[in-house]
Amino acid sequence: MTTLPDAAPPRGLTWRLTGRTPEDVRTEADALPDRPTPGALVGGSGRGVRVCVVDSGVDAAHPLVGGLTGAHVVRKDEDGTIRIEEPAADDPGDLCGHGTACAGIIRRVAPDCELHSVRVLGERFTGTGDVLLEGLRWAIRQGFDVINLSLSTTRSRFFEDLHVLADEAYFGRSTIVASAHNTHVESFPWRFSSVVSVGSHPEAGDLHLYNPEPPVEFFGPGVDVEVAWLGGSTVRTSGNSFATPFVAGLCARILSERPRLTPFQLKHALYLSAANVHVGGAR
Repeated sequence: MTTLPDAAPPRGLTWRLTGRTPEDVRTEADALPDRPTPGALVGGSGRGVRVCVVDSGVDAAHPLVGGLTGAHVVRKDEDGTIRIEEPAADDPGDLCGHGTACAGIIRRVAPDCELHSVRVLGERFTGTGDVLLEGLRWAIRQGFDVINLSLSTTRSRFFEDLHVLADEAYFGRSTIVASAHNTHVESFPWRFSSVVSVGSHPEAGDLHLYNPEPPVEFFGPGVDVEVAWLGGSTVRTSGNSFATPFVAGLCARILSERPRLTPFQLKHALYLSAANVHVGGAR
């Protein structure tokens, strides 16, 4: 059994980009003969790419979401049985707004992607680790190309199961895009190298950054962003949760032009197109 270290994670540029600019994290890359300019690898629209939002559900009628191809709910009965089913006709879709916010960002970034929802959170962001595991497992085994997970758990008892699922997704060519915790604590699955981990940056505009000081690998816009919310409304909010679907949308755009990319290659494409990665002289 894997035991987690008791030591606090090291300080530094890790969870999110605060008080620093892209120039502060400027990264020199080896020159490549076919290296594109930043942003050149994200020119697709998401067409043909299946994206699943594992969250609090999604309000498919929200104008910024533009409909869903499929929706499922993970339920836990009183006897502990966990089942996955399609929502009832009168189901509200989203119980707290978080999933709708993520779906709206993905739709804006990759407007032609095929968007799905799996609800693992209830009202007031309530949920359990076993329900999250079951929802994530179901999404992986459905073969979604990109899985947005703007959630994490600090409970170490779920470490092993989440690690196995993250590896299953990685080798099965499903890319999990996972949000780092908003505070400086250890949580999972974003800490696993088999997922695309995301923190937030405060820069204006649609750009993503590579983090030369992991464990977070990439930063997306996540400070004072306008997002879809319940009742067809919008709110302004901040958090790594909202940077994550931006990067998930970029993944969908890249895959719509290069559908055979593996998760490993997709990470490399995100790296090459990051705004702070600059090419140095060839060695």
